[in-house]
Order: sequence, then C-alpha cells, then structure tokens
Amino acid sequence: MAHQHSHKGHSHAHVDPQAGDARVAWAIAVNMFLTLAQVVGGVISGSLALIADALHNLSDAIALVIAFFARKIARRPANARMSFGYGRAEVVAALVNYTTLIVLSVYLLYEGVMRFVEPEPVNGWIVVWIAGIALVVDLVTAMLTYSMSKDSMNIRAAFLHNVADALGSVAVIVAGTAVIVFNWTWVDPAVTIMISLYILWHVKSEIGETIRVLMLGAPTELDPEEVATAIEGVSGVAGVHHIHLWSMQEREPALSAHLVIKPDAQDSAEDIRVMVKQVLQNKFGLGHVTLEIEASGHACVGSTRFGHQQI
Repeated sequence: MAHQHSHKGHSHAHVDPQAGDARVAWAIAVNMFLTLAQVVGGVISGSLALIADALHNLSDAIALVIAFFARKIARRPANARMSFGYGRAEVVAALVNYTTLIVLSVYLLYEGVMRFVEPEPVNGWIVVWIAGIALVVDLVTAMLTYSMSKDSMNIRAAFLHNVADALGSVAVIVAGTAVIVFNWTWVDPAVTIMISLYILWHVKSEIGETIRVLMLGAPTELDPEEVATAIEGVSGVAGVHHIHLWSMQEREPALSAHLVIKPDAQDSAEDIRVMVKQVLQNKFGLGHVTLEIEASGHACVGSTRFGHQQI
C-alpha cells in the first residue's frame, strides 16, 4: 500500500538545529545581562520607563528560554503515547509567549497612565545611555533570531518580542532626550502607552494562527471545499465525507476522510486510493493522508461532508 508521509515544507524549518540552538542561547545570555543593566539604571535614574523596558527584556529572555526548550522538545521522535510527535511544543510555546506579551502590555498601559497622574523626576542622561545599549542588544538579538523566524511560529514569537523591545528602547531614548532638552517628563509615560498599544496590535495579528493550529483548524492556505472537489474529481470516486483537514504542526497539513468508490470501480479501489493521495500531494502538498474506503452501496448513512456527527 502506498502510504507515504512526505513532511513537505517542514524539514527545512530545522536545517541545522544545533546552530540554531547556539544562536538562541546567545540571545538569552545577552537579554539576561541587559535586564540587569536596565533595572540598576532605572533605579539610579528614577526612570520607570527603563524599569518597564527591563521587564520587557526579561519577558524577552523568558520567551527565548521557552523557545529554546520547545525547539529541543519538538525534535523528539514520535512514540506510542505521543504518536503525532512533539512538533506542537513550538506552537504551545508561541501561545505562552503571546500571552505574556499581552499581560506585559496591559501592565505598561497601567504604568503609563499612573505616570501621567503622578510625574516623577528623571535623570535623562542615564536613561539615554542605558536605552542606547539596550537598542544595540535588541537589534543584535533580532538579527540572531530573524533568519529562523521564517520557518518557526515559536521563534517568530520570540523575534516579535525583540522588535517590540527595539522600539521600546528607541522610545525610551526619545523620552530621556525630551527630559534632558526640554524637561518634559510627560513624554516618558506617553511613549510607554504607545509601545504597549503597538505590542497588543502586533499580538492580535499573530496569535490567531497559533490558536488555529491548536484548535485543529484547516490551514489558512488551503480551501477545504477545493480539496474535497479535487478528491471527487478523481476517476472512480463517487463522493467523499467525514473530511478532517488540519495542521499537525506549522506547515505540515494532514487529512483524513472516507472515500466512496463507484460500483463499477470496486475492483480498482486500491489504485483509486493511491491516485487520490497523489493528487492531494501534488496539488496541495498534503503528505499525511489517511483514507477509509467505502463501497457506494455501503457508505455511511447521514454523514457530514466535513467533520463527523456528534453522537
């Protein structure tokens, strides 16, 4: 029986896993150092924006730690208990990262509003120097994770943390400069609120894909009806039902369905099954396909085209 599992589009996600791990490990170390520097600088200068940025960097480091271990877990082979493998560890990690970003953004919003109510004196020079160092570190970390972010939802979440961090550092530099030049302490909280709103907007655009994979939704790039029509277009197929189309993990679509064979094509049912698999592989990149064959006279009664009936 031709039952190939071509993991199309996924193998390139971890071209050289160890090299990727080394990059992530360096990014973690640098972010931990930066967090410490910002906390000390924030306390000395009296800048709450610096301490808020430090918290942001700490969440960044934690995000990278999660990403680091999720990558390792995802490479474990499948076993009897985890027959689908551990690839989804990266998707779960991405959800955790986005959730921490939401919590952090809400906290920054609150802090920004409180600073409008009760402004505090700030040493602008310390703020600018430390935020400048932070910006350099954020850009280096972003470069380390960018090339990997294209193929991994989880690393992309970590990369977004870095981009948001870099913008945060730029904003803190602007706020510190405003204090030095014009003594405008209100710029600090205004900038904080802008950063937090930006982060929330970014998370909103990315988190949906993560939730869809975890909820076993059909891949966004595939039209379920188009897939069903392509199956029915194969010679000898009378119909198809109980279709389940989902993502095993990012960029690895899978399908299971009941295939109804026409009465005059019963003898070549196995060939038809192979042909359907070939069509799905070539046209949609569906490598993980499970098909149950039914004779048209004995097809499921009252079956639904997609999913299955709740009993």
